[in-house]
Amino acid sequence: MIWNPAKECMSRDEMHALQSKRLQKLVNYVYHNTPFYRNKMQAMDISPEDIKSIDDIVKLPFTTKQDLRDNYPYGLQAAPSSEIVRVHASSGTTGNPTIVGYTRKDLAVWSEVMARALTSFGVTRDDTFSVSYGYGLFTGGLGAHYGVENLGATVIPTSTGNTEKHIRLIRDLKISGIACTPSYALYLAETLEKMGISKDDINLRIGAFGAEPWTENMRKEIEQRLGLKGYNLYGLSEIVGPGVSYECSEQNGSHVNEDHYYPEIIDPDTLEQLPYGTTGELVFTTLTKEGMPLLRYRTKDLCTLYDEECACGRKSVRMGRIVGRSDDMLIIRGINVFPSQVESVILEMNEFEPQYLLVVERKGNLDTLQVQVEVRKDFFSDDIGRMLAMKKRLADKLKSVLSIAADIKLMEPNSIARSEGKSKRVIDNRMLK
Repeated sequence: MIWNPAKECMSRDEMHALQSKRLQKLVNYVYHNTPFYRNKMQAMDISPEDIKSIDDIVKLPFTTKQDLRDNYPYGLQAAPSSEIVRVHASSGTTGNPTIVGYTRKDLAVWSEVMARALTSFGVTRDDTFSVSYGYGLFTGGLGAHYGVENLGATVIPTSTGNTEKHIRLIRDLKISGIACTPSYALYLAETLEKMGISKDDINLRIGAFGAEPWTENMRKEIEQRLGLKGYNLYGLSEIVGPGVSYECSEQNGSHVNEDHYYPEIIDPDTLEQLPYGTTGELVFTTLTKEGMPLLRYRTKDLCTLYDEECACGRKSVRMGRIVGRSDDMLIIRGINVFPSQVESVILEMNEFEPQYLLVVERKGNLDTLQVQVEVRKDFFSDDIGRMLAMKKRLADKLKSVLSIAADIKLMEPNSIARSEGKSKRVIDNRMLK
């Protein structure tokens, strides 16, 4: 199903023309309404007249999260405060939060792109949908909420917390869809099993999962334990929130709503734009945003863009799965390590729960990596030989993937702290500059 065929199935030439028109309007808008961008462009000897098509985007300056923090709270806001009807903030743990203001038009666009995503997952007006992202300053809850309402389905604003009550609602209200983080979906599955409720006792059929990285193996785990079909939903608060891109029935990458959010891939070191099919850092420009439009925002997410037409009929550019982040990538003894690599290995082995923690230390001049992982109840044993063999199998598999040795610490079932939001997967105790 396709919510807006006119935009989602627009030809590449038509999309190029629309993006070019919108970029010209955007650059003129921020030049005259955001001193930060006007100063940047003047320093680069660029004027709005220099931007004649979307291809000229490479002439424009980049924007970083630090720029947003340095201009806290409203320094990058372009619309007057009288036109801002809602404010969200990032969940960052260091420095100033990222404050993002939305106009009525921004919220309407957000509801539109979320309706596109939900429709692509198979959600219809007949569905009852639980939104289990956090509500409040985090963009997930309200972003998904208004998308469900725009589509015409019934929304249940469950948010997070009180998981047992949530499960009873899923069963009793015959909830058919859920939006949450992948880690919360697994926590939901665990709680379901503890309550003695089978996946056959509930009606879940669609899961919209995002807000944190997850792997194909994790998808399979969630689908098997909850009896639903899981889809990737991508977004970030600086751009809009959930709905920047979404999977379709083909599940061969996530379609970018590129009539509103123009994607690029750059080399994170040289900052040069890279061609389709190349892995690099993802960059977005908000082509239609009024409240706080951004030029070439560096997401730090590492992925690949593809421009081949999808079998679903949509012609929009697709994002490959996020393979890591250029700013939370662990460099251990000269090797790049991403938590998603470790997770993928863990989920290939039936002995382990998808609950793990990476602990990085520096002993002397040597970096060490410890992987703490929960053993499934059926496999946990007092048999030392059996546990050592399990530990060795995981260590060997991880070494073949990571190219470095990791110290494996097998944990008892339910011993690693759970999260109803984003899970903490890494503790880096090194004093790195």
